Amino acid sequence: MTALDQFADVVGPAACLTDPHDVEPYSLDWRGNFNARPTAVVKPASTDEVAGVLRAAAAAADLAVVPAGGRTGLCGGAVALANGPASIVVSLERLNRIRDVDAQDFSIVAEAGCVVQAVQQAAAGAGRLFPIQWGAQGTAQIGGMLSTNAGGIRTLSWGNARDLVLGLEVVLPDGRILDDLRRVRKDNSGYALRHLFIGAEGTLGIITAAALRLAPELKRVETAFIAVPSPDAALALYGRFRQSGADLIGFELAARHSMDLANRFGPVKVPLPLEAPWYVMAEIAAAHPSVPLRDMMEETLGSAMEAGEVLDAVLAESEQQRLSIWKIREDLPECTRQGGPTVNTDTSVPVSAVPKFLNTAVGEVERRWPEGRIIAVGHAGDGNIHFSLQAPDGWDQGRPAWAARADGFEALVNEIAVSLGGSFSAEHGIGQSKRHAMATHKNPVALDLMRQIKATLDPEDRMNPGKVLP
Repeated sequence: MTALDQFADVVGPAACLTDPHDVEPYSLDWRGNFNARPTAVVKPASTDEVAGVLRAAAAAADLAVVPAGGRTGLCGGAVALANGPASIVVSLERLNRIRDVDAQDFSIVAEAGCVVQAVQQAAAGAGRLFPIQWGAQGTAQIGGMLSTNAGGIRTLSWGNARDLVLGLEVVLPDGRILDDLRRVRKDNSGYALRHLFIGAEGTLGIITAAALRLAPELKRVETAFIAVPSPDAALALYGRFRQSGADLIGFELAARHSMDLANRFGPVKVPLPLEAPWYVMAEIAAAHPSVPLRDMMEETLGSAMEAGEVLDAVLAESEQQRLSIWKIREDLPECTRQGGPTVNTDTSVPVSAVPKFLNTAVGEVERRWPEGRIIAVGHAGDGNIHFSLQAPDGWDQGRPAWAARADGFEALVNEIAVSLGGSFSAEHGIGQSKRHAMATHKNPVALDLMRQIKATLDPEDRMNPGKVLP
């Protein structure tokens, strides 16, 4: 019996895809930068089936395993290597049950193939909040969210995906199942093994289920779209919101060109004239309906305007207007893609260093690539800025030519971020596209420990080879 026969025997013939037409969607990453067709796509529907697939893969010679979720990643982590070993993609999309919601415990247990938005809805149905939020939540899956330690627009209040995990269920490369789904808040019985697999991008095993923290349901929310004169003014405004008495749950900063792209390609138009160089989307919230959030929002913006930190602002007057403001932010990646070829970074710095990072990066990039258009947008409330350089209008030579013209851009921006105590990878992960940056910027001792962990759990380098580690 061949390996493919064994996979089909485990998951059923209909869930083992080999036809090129069926396999093609699993061959390409979201940005279109990586393309490699796997030998097969296997879709297990239970943890036991995942274990059976990995046992069969372990018995096959030179066959790599590439775990895949919603395939919304931006670094090529869920795509096989173009010049690597023969690979199967293990898609978790059929492993999509909500196993339990415990409102009293403020927790939910969801399988890896659950779409993030489905988990949000299940939590809301129990009067609770699953707080992670970003544009791809309607497609991204829990397993991918955890494997890349995804962030989003609410990280400043609830943390990245890692901070929401109480326990995990993981299938190891040899097919053993690590059942660590307990939902206790305190457990000092040795190493917190779950943290090995969060952010590992499937290189150590396959996450099959997670016990996740929930938060109190938000009863009051106030949202504003704000024009500011500079990143320094935005940081000052951030400080005012943090001291306002309300819970600041969103604080996004975007340069003007980003808003130009939203107006050109997005379904929702910017609610202010595009006359300022920078814009902020801010949201405050409360779990109790009597908190005077509107007064807090107006008082904060009023004092900031008097200090020259705010040029203009629009407050959402309805839930629809609130959703429209966040729709602008969520659609920016797609609007950017439609606006022309870009080279991208995913950096973070301490929140207090955001203005220095932006001022330095903008100055250096404008000096070296004056024809490029700077796209700076991100989660200023947690220090994560997506700083990109887009080809000028009318560029018709394609992305490879623009990447060649902008050679050195990524290294420059990464170096500025790291010099300020930051990171070259804030929330997108490493995948294939940032392995060179790992070699340049990651602490050598940390890299050595990561390699030792990889060699211990996956000695044959079967799990997602060519990802994360340089």
